[in-house]
This record gives sequence, C-alpha cells and structure tokens, in this order.
Amino acid sequence: MTHAPVIAQLSSSAGGVPKLPLESAAVGEFGIEGDLQANREHHGGPERALCLYSSERIAALQAEGHPIVPGSAGENVTISGLDWDAVLPGTTLRLGPQVIAVVTRYTSPCKTIAASFAGGDFNRINQNTHPGWSRVYARVIHGGTVRPGDPIELI
Repeated sequence: MTHAPVIAQLSSSAGGVPKLPLESAAVGEFGIEGDLQANREHHGGPERALCLYSSERIAALQAEGHPIVPGSAGENVTISGLDWDAVLPGTTLRLGPQVIAVVTRYTSPCKTIAASFAGGDFNRINQNTHPGWSRVYARVIHGGTVRPGDPIELI
C-alpha cells in the first residue's frame, strides 16, 4: 500500500442504496447514527452494524468497467490503504481514535446493488465465487465519532 490506512469515505442513507457521503459520523452499537436499512431482516443489527469495503477494490472494479462508487454497494465505511486480504471475520479494527469494531462475516450481495455492476452482475463481489472481493460486516465494540481521513488500524 502507498499510504497509511485511513477512512476514505463514510456513507449513510435513509434506507437502501446508494449511501451518500458524510463529513463525520457518530458510531454506536447499531452502526452509523441515522443510517437506516430498508430490509432489516438481512441488514443492520449489532452483528451487521457496519458494512466496510476497500477503495482499492472499488477502483479495480471500476477498471473492469463497473459503475461502482463508494457507498453505491451499500457500504458505510470505505477504507483506503489497508490490505483488504487481511480483513477477515474475527479481525479487530480501530476506526479513528475511538471506534473499535470486529469483522463478523462477509456480506452476501443482492439485487439491490445491481446498478453498481456491469450487466447487473452483483455477484462479482460474492465471497464464494470471488474470494477477497466481498464487503464485510462488523460489530461495534466501542463507539465514538469518525471522520474521513481518520486512521485505521488492525489490532
């Protein structure tokens, strides 16, 4: 990586995608304050409080011709400069000076993010068929405020 890992973008929505950029965010047990999920059966809750993704993976997908941008695939924390292959279930991350989150699992992509992919192929980021390209869910262990540019640390 060419720089220290940082939060590239924070995103939220009133439900659904795309999630839009934020200047800062309060993070608690259920994720980013004010970020809502349209389908609470498959999204949200303490074990899926945050959805994280890599800006480098997004750039690689764009190079393949996909119209994905940060937040369009439903992630609310886009990370830059972190070895995404090291972000596995069980990994603990410090986001900014206060927030501690543990990766709980890989996400399962669905048709709601199809517009982010050429030909609607949202399975391009399915962990089962494309290992290392999935977004991840995380549980918040310690909340706080985060901002784009804040450092990220594997702990």
